[in-house]
Amino acid sequence: MVKLRLRRKGRKKAPTYDIVAVDSRSRRDGDYLERVGYYDPMHKPSTLNFKHDRAIYWLNNGAQPTDIVRSLMSVDGVLLRRQMEFKGKTAEEIEVALAKHKDQATARYLRKQASRLARKNAPPTPVEEAAPVVEAAPVVEAAPVVEAAPVVEAAPVVEAAPVEEVIETAPVTEEAAPLSAETADSPAAEASAEEAQD
Repeated sequence: MVKLRLRRKGRKKAPTYDIVAVDSRSRRDGDYLERVGYYDPMHKPSTLNFKHDRAIYWLNNGAQPTDIVRSLMSVDGVLLRRQMEFKGKTAEEIEVALAKHKDQATARYLRKQASRLARKNAPPTPVEEAAPVVEAAPVVEAAPVVEAAPVVEAAPVVEAAPVEEVIETAPVTEEAAPLSAETADSPAAEASAEEAQD
């Protein structure tokens, strides 16, 4: 099976990657079939180049991209180009859509970068402010409704198994009958029998 994956290059603690079509059984940095792109995560923003036509060729022939390569292809617009080609769009429409997509991706990157810097540079929140949030949680009050569900409490039918009690009491009643015959000979039984005759 052919996979599209990263092939590490560069020096220690400064990696760069080739995006290659490779047999899935080969080593990470081993022989490859074709180089379809380049990725350098050390620059801000990262450098990303794809040969769109060759990447689409390998995808159409069954190559499976790894998760990271799939996300890189999405950011660069390879997957968008492939989808629009399947739909039969013209080259001009595809280029306009790719330019719009790259602008949105760049804006998203800058927005996330700004929010990361704002969180990093923000003063730490006081501990006192965190306590009222725990007290104001209304979810704790709603929990008794779930606990009062009668379905859960009524489910243990096994505990009230009357069948077992009947089985246990049946032999007891059979044994009780001869005992009552023996008790008929007792003086208390004779007295009650005489009262019943009067």
